[in-house]
Amino acid sequence: MESKLELLVKVFADNVIVQIESDSVVKGNRAAKRYINAWKQLTLEGDEGRESLAVLLLHPHPRVRITAAAFLLRYKNSEAKAVLIDIIQNQPDYALEAKQCLKNWENGTWQLDPEQ
Repeated sequence: MESKLELLVKVFADNVIVQIESDSVVKGNRAAKRYINAWKQLTLEGDEGRESLAVLLLHPHPRVRITAAAFLLRYKNSEAKAVLIDIIQNQPDYALEAKQCLKNWENGTWQLDPEQ
């Protein structure tokens, strides 16, 4: 049986994929709301919730890795940046998204998990 945190991580990953594979804006936006809500619930568990999400840095789908890295840049900076850099260097179909994520982090506009 999955724990609450494992279930939230699964909801996060599944809905990132639903969003990118969606054939409608409405369905994609609904999926985005679900993974953002899962993230918010994970952060209510503090660093334990963030640590749970970190397993997605190894997910087979690049978009899931990028999204997890984006949310974890403050908490797991070196690991998240390494994931994004690896995608930039090795997966050209996803490089632009990973570059934008790093750019937002470096220029200070990133606000996905501000320190409380």
